Amino acid sequence: MAWIQFICNTTSDKADALSDAFSECGAAAVTFEDDADQPIYEPDLGTTPLWTATRVVALFDAETNPDDVDKMLSTLVNDMPPYRVEAVEDKDWEREWMDNFHPIQFGERLWICPSWHTPPAPDAVNILLDPGLAFGTGTHPTTALCLNWLDQADLKGKYVIDYGCGSGILAIAAALLGAERVIGVDTDPQALEATRANAARNGVEIEAYLPGDCPDEPCDLLLANILAGPLQTLAPRFANLAKPSAELVLSGILEVQAQEVSDSYAAWFDMQAPTIKEDWTRLNGTRHAR
Repeated sequence: MAWIQFICNTTSDKADALSDAFSECGAAAVTFEDDADQPIYEPDLGTTPLWTATRVVALFDAETNPDDVDKMLSTLVNDMPPYRVEAVEDKDWEREWMDNFHPIQFGERLWICPSWHTPPAPDAVNILLDPGLAFGTGTHPTTALCLNWLDQADLKGKYVIDYGCGSGILAIAAALLGAERVIGVDTDPQALEATRANAARNGVEIEAYLPGDCPDEPCDLLLANILAGPLQTLAPRFANLAKPSAELVLSGILEVQAQEVSDSYAAWFDMQAPTIKEDWTRLNGTRHAR
């Protein structure tokens, strides 16, 4: 199906009203984009902040008459900002995304391979991954930091918890690298579904739970690739889930947040110096003996 899009540069305080107006005009979808390279890394819970300069993009069926939309907008929006109309190339978007997701190596022995690719190193530890609707392909620096750590770890016989498992990528890596028991925890039921499906694809067993259902049995290794705010809140919970001398691996943390997050765990863990990749940080710690 062919489409056209209306592209309008505006400000954060006007973006919602413009979105409502485009929807009233029959837009199939309206999205907001950053119009001034102003990243928002970690919004407060329950908020959806917009960029100071926000680009509003409204998608319409190609049969839509732009003049008709213009007339409707003039009655719905006071001081309508300028916009442009562009044709959108008709593509198989899923196919294009698949074509651009290639096998990636982490460390010496670990590879992430899309499920539709043949692993380039058959004798390596290959994770066959179909991200589905859950986050996690290994391309983000926070995930890469965790995978590189797992690649060099001795996990034989260990009990591992991946808290905030997403697509299950870290949990599956741990299982393939020799962990005896692996649990994935996530607040999103779709993430648990993706984790179970990816685990089955890789021939490993991952127990997947919502946070309230997670067993309280302490683990040997706790992985958590989420965000700084939740990581700080979860510090007492993670302390209870970690055996004495258990290892802790935290990521999803900006470099400027690392010290504050590390301090949140110091009462229970011996925290190490951060490992940094592209402004993102991994923190490692060891649980104090009780």
